[in-house]
This record gives sequence, structure tokens and C-alpha cells, in this order.
Amino acid sequence: MKGGCLCGAVRYEARGSPIYSGFCHCRDCQRATGTGHCCYMIFSRADVEVTGELSAYEKLAENGNVTIRHFCPTCGSQIFSSGADRWTVYAGTLDDMSLFEPTNAVFTRSRPDWDRSAVRVDEYETLPE
Repeated sequence: MKGGCLCGAVRYEARGSPIYSGFCHCRDCQRATGTGHCCYMIFSRADVEVTGELSAYEKLAENGNVTIRHFCPTCGSQIFSSGADRWTVYAGTLDDMSLFEPTNAVFTRSRPDWDRSAVRVDEYETLPE
């Protein structure tokens, strides 16, 4: 899976299938995207190659873990967030968005009434165990 930012300064290639993929309705993702959810795919860092410069914003997430959101310093496109050994790739940055296959929706307790997916996926009020 290949993708990048709006201006093309940051590019990535993810090998293999995502560990998880779906929709996140947490308030952080809502504020970061300006929508009711983000579309995410989680990969091992070893499976993602990135070219170009990234800027980052670090924040304490609702679950108490530190999350780092990575974006292009030129166009501002949010491309990844990260934990210790994983990249969360935002599906809207894919060159071929048909490759995104959501399997779950997390933090649905924060989902607005107007943001209902037509895709049937497993739903969790917070993060699944």
C-alpha cells in the first residue's frame, strides 16, 4: 500500500496487511480530522517505509498512553500517528483507497448521531481488549 500527503513531500509504502483497521470516533481523532471519525490502519513500524520530512504533535490519549500525530510540515496533511512499535496510517492518504478494509469501529461512545457508517463492522465503546 502506497500513499502520501496532499503536496507529495511525504510518501510511504506499507508492506503486508494491517494488524487492525477501522474507524476511530475518539474526540482526539474528531478534532484532528474535523470529522466524526478517522479511518485508520495499524502496521508494525518495520512494515512501513517513509520518505520525506515529518513534523509531530505529542498528546496524552484518553487511555493514558502518549500518542504522536505525524504530519507534513508543508501542507499539514496528517499521515500517521504512532506508538512505541506501530504506525497508524490514515486511510485517506492511500493512493488507492479501495485497499482500505475496515473491520471495527472504536470509541463509539463518542460517535455523533450524524456519523453512521453504511459498512457493518464490529463496534466497541472504547478500545477492544
